[in-house]
Amino acid sequence: MYKLKAADMKPQHFKMEVADNIATITLNRPERKNPLTFESYAELRDTFHKFQYVDDVRVVVITGSGGNFCSGGDVHEIIGPLTKMSMDGLLAFTRMTGNLVKEMRTCPQPIIAAVDGVCAGAGAIISMASDLRYATPEAKTAFLFVRVGLAGCDMGACAILPRIIGHGRASELLYTGSAMSAGDGLAWGYFNGVVPQEELMAKAQKMAKSLAEGPAFAHAMTKKCLHQEWNQTIEQALETEAEAQAICMQTQDFTRAYNAFVAKEKPKFEGN
Repeated sequence: MYKLKAADMKPQHFKMEVADNIATITLNRPERKNPLTFESYAELRDTFHKFQYVDDVRVVVITGSGGNFCSGGDVHEIIGPLTKMSMDGLLAFTRMTGNLVKEMRTCPQPIIAAVDGVCAGAGAIISMASDLRYATPEAKTAFLFVRVGLAGCDMGACAILPRIIGHGRASELLYTGSAMSAGDGLAWGYFNGVVPQEELMAKAQKMAKSLAEGPAFAHAMTKKCLHQEWNQTIEQALETEAEAQAICMQTQDFTRAYNAFVAKEKPKFEGN
């Protein structure tokens, strides 16, 4: 099977470090609160797509530099040009941004968002599309599309956000563009934890390390089922999970776990 090394990938529009089977992506335009450009959108999409082919990444952490996560699409480099585009160009752009979410949801690795400060627009979407989210008390998450005259239905927000925080809360955020505080995000189940700023990356990396040391194939199967079963009946989901678990039972990690249990040892998972 075709394999890449994530460690050999050299993104041009954000930082990425790979260590201990964890890829840490850092949006790195701190002077502008880490906004996205057409190029960084596309490179993020392509990077998450390539993760299905790598064998040196089991977990992805995504964060921003300079005390903020991401302020969304760059006003001058994206918003301005969009006002002058034809319908064909606009649709190509909105499909491209949606494809970033699709690649995040379908890449096999769990994604952890470490959110500090401003997390707005497309930045809020990136955190939403992640599997786990940790924040600082200073985090402000805003799906603020309505503030620029657009609908809240951007990049899957109307499908994904209600499933995380409930329909009523999601509706309020998407209709008003108001910011969700870290405290509300924690209470509503959006954030898995809120920690002081100086502890944020350590918290995210600790969870990433724990997941990376687990059964990678099984984690990928869990993520796949979490994604696919949105549109299934209970009966269909039960069959999907029966098949998925039977496949996992054929892995060496399943046998390793059994042998370790018998030997009263901690299993060492190798991801296959």
